[in-house]
Amino acid sequence: MLSARLVVERERFRLDIVIDAAAGEVVALLGPNGAGKTTALRALAGLVRLSHGEIVLDGEPIHERPAERRSIGMVFQDYLLFPHLSALDNVAFGPRCQGTPKARARVGAREWLERIGLKDHLHARPHELSGGQAQRVALARALAVRPRLLLLDEPLAALDAHTRLEIRAGLRRHLEEFDGAAVLVTHDPLDAMVLADRLVVVENGSIVQEGTPAEVARHPRTDYVARLVGLNLYRGTAAGHQVTIDGLTLSVAEELEGPVFVAFPPSAVALFRGRPDGTPRNLWAARIAGIERHGDQFRVGLDGPISVSADVTAAAVAELDLLPGQEVWVAVKATETHAYPA
Repeated sequence: MLSARLVVERERFRLDIVIDAAAGEVVALLGPNGAGKTTALRALAGLVRLSHGEIVLDGEPIHERPAERRSIGMVFQDYLLFPHLSALDNVAFGPRCQGTPKARARVGAREWLERIGLKDHLHARPHELSGGQAQRVALARALAVRPRLLLLDEPLAALDAHTRLEIRAGLRRHLEEFDGAAVLVTHDPLDAMVLADRLVVVENGSIVQEGTPAEVARHPRTDYVARLVGLNLYRGTAAGHQVTIDGLTLSVAEELEGPVFVAFPPSAVALFRGRPDGTPRNLWAARIAGIERHGDQFRVGLDGPISVSADVTAAAVAELDLLPGQEVWVAVKATETHAYPA
């Protein structure tokens, strides 16, 4: 349904990516700041001109069309509702611009606002709405023009944590009902995992990984993706069940040969003040680089043959008397590592 090659060249930056999305599919663009995600979204919308490439939607090239003549709806991070219009007239604005008579456009807008649970706020101005309500009005406004492509630029970023949870669930439901293609830009891995059918990870203007959320989470291929899904990630050379990484040899569950990635979660890392009894296969000495709260646990950064993050409880921090600069022993079970071809 959507097939696009987006090339945008600037003085110190080049975006060159391919995005495809089927009808009913939600594709999430993920990447660090400056990777080119928002540039890609704005290029699809017609707000940024392509240097090269094309955008084909429903078999029709649209990259030469102005933004208002593309069958696209867009939800911005800051909603960008018209402050002088009511929620009803904000949603009716798009259909009216398409030539729908005022009365019929307002009937359609009312139906959309009822569908998203705002039938009691038809005449409220944007400043009278909560962040969650404003986000839903922005979504209804984008969908009211019956677009074939829906673009969402960090749609939940401006919401507090509690509201975000509620609106994310509602947004997922509306996206499931949408029969066009949708492209979502987000920094939040949870938003991407919950809302998207497929992830496209962009770094430095290029695609570095793509796949279903489960595939990307299980097989991260860059440090950014590993941090995103909460894993320690390393690249090494495998020989059977052994992987050598910067001089350190780890035992892994898989039997492989050649260049591989090795990943394991911070929760799989055990820390000891002294060398533990027995002979754990994956054991090495390290120095604590830092400790910070991470949810209801503490994340310990460790320097050594490889840099590692470990998640430990508050009780473990106290019991082991962990402090920055302290030397500890690090152990990871082979059964808790995951190796795959690089």
